[in-house]
Amino acid sequence: MSRLDSLKQGQTALGVEFGSTRIKSVLIDANNFEVLASGSFEWDNQLVNGIWTYSLDDVWKGLQASYTDLKAEVKDKYDFKLSKIGQIGISAMMHGYLVFDQADKQLAEFRTWRNAITEQAAGELSKLFNFNIPQRWCIAHLYQAILNQEKSVSQIDFMTTLAGYVHWRLTGKKVTGIGDASGIFPIDSNSKDYDQKKLDQFSDLDGVEKQPWDIKRILPKVLLAGQNAGQLTKEGSLLIDPSGDLQDGSVFCPPEGDAGTGMVATNSVNQRSGNVSAGTSIFSMVVLEHPLKKVYPEVDVVSTPTGDDVAMIHANNATSDINAWMHLFEEFLVLAGKKLDKETVFRSLFFSALTDADAGNLLTYGYYSGENITGLKEGRPL
Repeated sequence: MSRLDSLKQGQTALGVEFGSTRIKSVLIDANNFEVLASGSFEWDNQLVNGIWTYSLDDVWKGLQASYTDLKAEVKDKYDFKLSKIGQIGISAMMHGYLVFDQADKQLAEFRTWRNAITEQAAGELSKLFNFNIPQRWCIAHLYQAILNQEKSVSQIDFMTTLAGYVHWRLTGKKVTGIGDASGIFPIDSNSKDYDQKKLDQFSDLDGVEKQPWDIKRILPKVLLAGQNAGQLTKEGSLLIDPSGDLQDGSVFCPPEGDAGTGMVATNSVNQRSGNVSAGTSIFSMVVLEHPLKKVYPEVDVVSTPTGDDVAMIHANNATSDINAWMHLFEEFLVLAGKKLDKETVFRSLFFSALTDADAGNLLTYGYYSGENITGLKEGRPL
């Protein structure tokens, strides 16, 4: 079957990744997995009133812009107007705090993984569970909001991640993949669901038992890779493509976090395999054969998309400082009348850097934001 036939018959799959600096849309042929077209939109987190956040309006602006890019590429390459997609999957940066009331109104700003504002909650929960709860996890943000006596907490009807939020708006389903869920609340690798004992322990905490909600009810349902996670609704299709060309009905896989998509992309989902992801944040992941023998405050236990335990070591700061320099060089090139795409700029400078063993006696302190693993509460870029 030709690529054009796959497009005409809707035998395609669309993946959308909400990364820290770009929203990327990639369309592949579902028969041979070749990339048909792609699109992207640049965005960045903002420090607003001491909170690292993104506007949810920008979520939809970015999704539509990246899809419009992709759709234009399909038209240009194949002289075909894209209107039907077989399958869709959403991926996004994990963790953080996204909460909504019964009327689906957002109750607080989106608090991203980058914030270092939940030290008390993370410490108390780690001790209670005898299990490391990082500051960026959703449950740490929720418990910190309770400790801070935030008025909106009592109104919570749903708490989710960025991937879970986008999936919900596109399908109407309040679900998430188990890898993404493992950054919301600890997972029981046997039941492939939230750890019931820890849910009970959390519910019995003084500030929690006074709330009108039940913790299990306000969390998204956990799904495994391969399970049907709903279909694109008419309302959802318009959120992706406001022109109205995109048909509803596309089948969705469970939304996942960037850790899970990284494992899949590097073929490191099996036990005794691992990978390193170097982006705005940086982390290493190793899929475990056996549970850890004790709690390590530097090691998070998350899940593969099929529910196996993964040891993760995560740092908030990685490429932000490099990205800032790249933007400066790009500006200079534009002023000099030159135009190079980002990939060329990065590749040129990275390969040049490899020739100097000591990096020109230059050392960067990349604390663009606070860093939980080294105990720095606020960013001090130098």
